[in-house]
Parts: sequence; C-alpha cells; structure tokens
Amino acid sequence: MRTTVGIIGAGPAGLLLARLLHNAGIESVVLESRDRAYVEQRQRAGILEQGTVDVLRAAGAGERMDREGLPHDGIELRFAGGRHRVDFPALTGGRYVMVYAQTEVCKDLIALQLKEGGPLLFGAEALAVEDAESERPRVRFTYDGREDVLECDYVVGCDGFWGVARKAVPAELSRAFERTYPFGWLGILADVPPSHDELVYARHDRGFALLSMRSPSVSRLYLQVPQGTDAQAWSDEEIWDELDRRFETTDGWQLERGPITSKSVTPMRSYVHEPMRHGRVFLAGDAAHIVPPTGAKGLNLAVGDVVTFARALAYEKETGSGELLDAYSETCLRRVWQAERFSYDMTTLLHRDPDATGFEDRVQLARLERIASSRAAETDLAEGYTGFPLE
Repeated sequence: MRTTVGIIGAGPAGLLLARLLHNAGIESVVLESRDRAYVEQRQRAGILEQGTVDVLRAAGAGERMDREGLPHDGIELRFAGGRHRVDFPALTGGRYVMVYAQTEVCKDLIALQLKEGGPLLFGAEALAVEDAESERPRVRFTYDGREDVLECDYVVGCDGFWGVARKAVPAELSRAFERTYPFGWLGILADVPPSHDELVYARHDRGFALLSMRSPSVSRLYLQVPQGTDAQAWSDEEIWDELDRRFETTDGWQLERGPITSKSVTPMRSYVHEPMRHGRVFLAGDAAHIVPPTGAKGLNLAVGDVVTFARALAYEKETGSGELLDAYSETCLRRVWQAERFSYDMTTLLHRDPDATGFEDRVQLARLERIASSRAAETDLAEGYTGFPLE
C-alpha cells in the first residue's frame, strides 16, 4: 500500500487528522488495531475546549455535537463546605467548553471517514515504523491474517502510550519527563440525571470528587482512591455514600442516586516525550504526552497536535516550504507544557496527598480561597480550563 500520510490509531486524534487532511486534499490511510465497535465504545474524555469545538465544526464534524452536546459556561469549586462558581465567558471574553463524550466524537469522525475519506482499516495492527529518517518511511502491520507494508511520505503516530510509533525515535535522542501520583480515580457511569447543571470539583479532607455527566440522563462521577485500588472492591452503596460525604455543603445540596452501569479505576500520571518528531515520523496525543484528567486536557491536547501537523503539511503543499513541519515538535511542546502545568496545578489543588501535613492542607485551602476571592486568580483558572490557543 502507498499513501501520503500513514496514521496509526483511530482514536479522536487519528480520525480528526484524517478528516483535516481529506479537507486539504491530502491522502491518508488510518490503521487501527481494534475493531470498530471497540473504538466507538471505549470511555475516555468528555470535555471539549472552545478550540476543539471550533475545529470540529470547521472540519464538518460538529452537526451532532451541536445538537446533542451540552455547552457549559463554568464549573463549581467546593471546599470547606462552601461553593464557588467560576464563570468562563465573563473571565475569558466569551469562551466556554462542551460536554460531548469522546465516544461520540469518534462515531462522528468514523462515519465521515467511511463515507468520504481514505482507507480506514480496523483490525490492522501496526508492528513497527521503519526508515523514519528516509523520504519513504514505512509501517509494517498485520491485516486479515497477513503482514503488509504501508509506504508513506509521513507517518503520524496517534497510537497511544503503548503504541509502536514512539519507538521510531532513537533512544539516544529521546527524553522522557514523568510524574506518577499516589492516587487514582474511581469512575462510575450512572443512569441518573446529573445533580448539577455544571461540573463540580470538590476538595475534601477525605479526598477529591468530581461530578460530571455524559448526557441529561447519564451522570459520570469520580472519587479519589489510593493507587492500585480495585474498582470491584467498592459496592455501589459505598460509592454513593462516599460521594455524598465529599460533595456535602452547608446549604443542604443533595446528590441524586441511580443505578451504576460501570465502574473502573484510572491511574494518575503526567508524562511528556521530547522530541515529538524524528525524521518523517510525528507523534501526537498520548503517544507523546499524558496528563492527569483533572484539567480535562488529554483529548484537547491531541487535537492541538493534529491541527498543528495538518496546517504544517498543507503549508508545505501550498508553498513548498517545510518550515512549519520542521517546527512541529517545538510548536506542540509549548502548548503541551502549559497544559501539563495547568493539569498539575489542578491536581495538586484538589487532591489530598496521603502524606500531606496539616501545613500543606492549609496551603491547599488558601489556594482555593485565593481563586474564590481574586478575579486575577480566577481568570487564570478559567483561561487554562477553556483552552490554550491552537498555534
């Protein structure tokens, strides 16, 4: 097989990249190791930044999002029994976020790709990326029980942390920056309308809790739990009881309960791989960086990466200049590190470290009180949450 851009991974990053390239008249082939049903069902992120919303609309993938997604103009912070709302549009010049699950983004992009785009091969497992420094990098993969080769002008690895694309960067040129947190998130989906119309981030002495949603009838909630916790060790009643404790307020607010349809534990880590490009192989999304989910940045960072690549390749096509492609890693990493900083700040602001001292607890509360009382501090949070510019 032969194409201009070989894309490894049909998550939102790979699928959006294929769509952007199609709109720019550039050929691509997408290789995805899983089947279509798996890709359309795996639960991941649910918060889209303003920039991501704008990109999906411009790409022709926003119709159902605009019809079914839930625009949010703010979040609520809870601490010490009190409640403080952060008003995004008032603090950012009108920016907001959209609650629309990654599964739905993937469904929309898959439908468009199969209808209008280039080949999208499910069950095609990438084995290796070869000849990264040449003008014809190759992806070896298996499909329909046999091994094949995809020859490309460029390869973009959207294949996650455990994928093969990052291995194309020589070890002597790679630098990894990592932070592992001593806790995770026990997440549930529940068939009950959300108990609040915006996301609620709660800091409690027993640990963090988050109230989110997937639709007007489905709630998504999280509890901070020790690293290595088994989700099945928690009964449904224990989960609801603990959520009640952590969301408790002095004004008598009540959390609505309902049947829990799934539960799982997400580990918490920060990770960045530098560089994000080697030769004609480019890394995007989790293949290059991971953020703790507190700041709702993972999917949105991946979108920033593929937008940067698509713009750079379109620029080369129009002008013959590879200047923007050469700057890909540096351009992406500026945004990545700001998102890492924001996600780290949100995580340390709201989660209680199991080894925290009384002093550290008081400093954490002081940081929250500063946000609640200072427009400058509140604006910094709102600007970070709604998204950093797509360069």
